Amino acid sequence: MSIWKTHYQQAKEILDQKKEEHLDTLFTLLRQPSISTLNIGVSECAELLKSIMIDSGIDAQIMETKGLPVVYGEVMNPKNTRTVLFYGHYDVQPPDPMELWESDPFDPVIRDGKIYGRGTGDNKGQLIAHVLAVKTLLEQNGSLPVNVKFLFEGEEEKGSVNLASFVEEHQDLLQADLAYTADGPMEGDNQPSVTLGNRGLLYVEVQATGASHDNHSGNKGNIAPDPGMALIRLIRTMVEKDGHVLIDGFYDGLLQPTWEEEEHLKQLPFYPDKTATVVGVHALSMTSVEYYTNLCFRPTFTIAGFETGYTGQGTKTIIPSKAKVKLDMRMAPGQDPEAIYHAIEKHVAAFDSRCQLTVEKLGAVKPSKTSLKDPLVQEVIESVETAYDIPPVVLPALGGTGPMYVFTDILSIPSITVPYANVDEDNHAPNENMGLKEFYWGIQASCSAILKLGLSK
Repeated sequence: MSIWKTHYQQAKEILDQKKEEHLDTLFTLLRQPSISTLNIGVSECAELLKSIMIDSGIDAQIMETKGLPVVYGEVMNPKNTRTVLFYGHYDVQPPDPMELWESDPFDPVIRDGKIYGRGTGDNKGQLIAHVLAVKTLLEQNGSLPVNVKFLFEGEEEKGSVNLASFVEEHQDLLQADLAYTADGPMEGDNQPSVTLGNRGLLYVEVQATGASHDNHSGNKGNIAPDPGMALIRLIRTMVEKDGHVLIDGFYDGLLQPTWEEEEHLKQLPFYPDKTATVVGVHALSMTSVEYYTNLCFRPTFTIAGFETGYTGQGTKTIIPSKAKVKLDMRMAPGQDPEAIYHAIEKHVAAFDSRCQLTVEKLGAVKPSKTSLKDPLVQEVIESVETAYDIPPVVLPALGGTGPMYVFTDILSIPSITVPYANVDEDNHAPNENMGLKEFYWGIQASCSAILKLGLSK
């Protein structure tokens, strides 16, 4: 057996003895609300997390941003030649609607082998796994085989609005060989996964204003402009019925999958019936390659919300004075959300309408991509297989959005995401949960990665 696997087996023995202690640590963190969108308990949670990290042998501190604070920590040894940067977020979503929770969202409980509470899977249960792994290895060996740094932010649930500027300002402090994130659900039941990137996001609102007030639809019909119809006509000029976007410049810079990535997609497992059930449709009329290509390498253009006129019971015969549409676009690797936003502004300005049209950017995050061939990626994949005793599914990119571009674009280091939560974690929803088994697996996975990256060179 290799040196790193021998150390890993020893660490597992310690972990088995510390399960209740580690669970108590997680429960302490879960009991502290940290709702970033409402700024409820966030600073208190940062202080609590810092205290937990210090008690675990980590040199930790609170660092201010232009918004809510970052908790930074490190365990450094000049003899080590590699550094791993663990990223996570300690803020959580609001618990609403409260009436759908079966228990208090900030008083965690265990039911049927799962821990229920806001933040269990997203992201406190996964974040604290890194901390407990470091604590375990320090207790075991007195030192770590790699340097570790921790970047735990408090604004991920509101779009990581100040993370990029923080990373820009602290590049020297945050420099590492690899960024490692545990977030999101595993690919399936008992099926670990490793993700090498994510799509970006552009979220805009377009508002149309017609008359200064609502008008009678009969007396002023064909006279007063209809802002709802104006937006419908606008959207028809933006996207075709097959989803192809018509905005000039939308596809600029879009990277096509490499030959290696296309071949890799063919090897990924695909369960169309299960996936259709999760989505809530009768069937998925696509192959596995089409499915993964759509998720990893193609942008989206979605109407996330449309509001105009009267939508209550019965009728109200009006021509509304205002309408608005919210557009959610996921950016594939190579696309620039800022450039696309300016292209949308230009497209709207050129649209001929009797209504006044305005565009507002509500969110923008760049996509991120790390090469499958990166040697550190291959080491992490092996460490995950050892921790879970099953090969992980390796995805070139995540369909959703995260702030991983701050690592690949600003720090210029590879970034990987290894989800620790169960596939049915219900993050952002009532009764959010993380399986006990998955929580303990996550600590094992962090131990395995640290040992593999430090002892297998």
